[in-house]
Amino acid sequence: MVRTGSASAPAGPTLAVVAREAGVSVPTASKVVNGREDVAPETRRRVTEALVRLGYVRRPRLDAAKAPRLVDLVVHSLDSSWSGAVLHGVEQAAHDAGLDVVVSADLARGRSGHPERGWLDKLTARGSAGVLFNLAELTESQYAWLEQHRIPFVMIDPVLEPPPGVVSVGAANWQGGVTATEHLLSLGHERIAVIAGHRRTMSGSARIAGHRSALASAGVRHHPEYIRHAGFDESMARRRMRELLDLPEPPTAVVVCSDRMALGVYGAVAERGLRVPHDISVVGFDDLPEARWAAPPLTTVRQPISEMAATALRLLVRMMDGDRPEGTRTELSTRLVERASTARPGG
Repeated sequence: MVRTGSASAPAGPTLAVVAREAGVSVPTASKVVNGREDVAPETRRRVTEALVRLGYVRRPRLDAAKAPRLVDLVVHSLDSSWSGAVLHGVEQAAHDAGLDVVVSADLARGRSGHPERGWLDKLTARGSAGVLFNLAELTESQYAWLEQHRIPFVMIDPVLEPPPGVVSVGAANWQGGVTATEHLLSLGHERIAVIAGHRRTMSGSARIAGHRSALASAGVRHHPEYIRHAGFDESMARRRMRELLDLPEPPTAVVVCSDRMALGVYGAVAERGLRVPHDISVVGFDDLPEARWAAPPLTTVRQPISEMAATALRLLVRMMDGDRPEGTRTELSTRLVERASTARPGG
């Protein structure tokens, strides 16, 4: 269970502060706090002295009879297949852990896309023991607020690189970019474009980096003009594909960094009287239901979305129980799902 308190209540030192004071890592300090024996005596002494000196109050372990059995899940929206997969994973893992989940979507977010302060205040008022943020982008002050109130939280597929020490779960995006590009290279394509999401996102940068690495390994030249960004918007992806088709030397294949955007690419190709995959091969990313429904069915890189969400919930339960995970970033494997949207150049 986590001590929540009101916004005006004084907060004691965090375990990170104690670890810094003792000159050890947070996982080592956590071992001492939780009575683990695999700590050297001198290290244990330093941590113990720091705990006493700083007045650290240990968060009690979860007790089924006393602890709040409530966690919050903040999703970007509720009208997408992605969110549905996240909800499925969290729901199953929460059921196994005996937890209830409060789901918040756009009502928890301000115009900036950040969770609103009013929502954060309500979080403590309803006694939630922890939070899962999906595709969220928190401000420095919001990170500090959560830390101050000692509310454990885990980021699912964070938009930007989280601050040091923040626990997150995502997919192996770099490897996904490599896999998608290697598949197209194996079919004989060399003019391969990428339509990514936002320029500054972790996932988009990693997928582009993986794409470029695969090209370099194959000795294929990278074309900067083949890299486009469409903000994970289907209509924008359609426009970006039109731009690619208008190039003097258009690509013969394209890696699209979401299945939804891939549908926009299909539309642009059809507008020109071209066909997938006869005239251009398309690889998506996510493996949402839309990929199977597309015509032709979409070859895509599968992200284990539900598994990511379930893993995040299990990590959150450990943190609620006072056990800090030793690593802050967990990446689950991606894999290529071959369908009918890719073929050798020229069909």
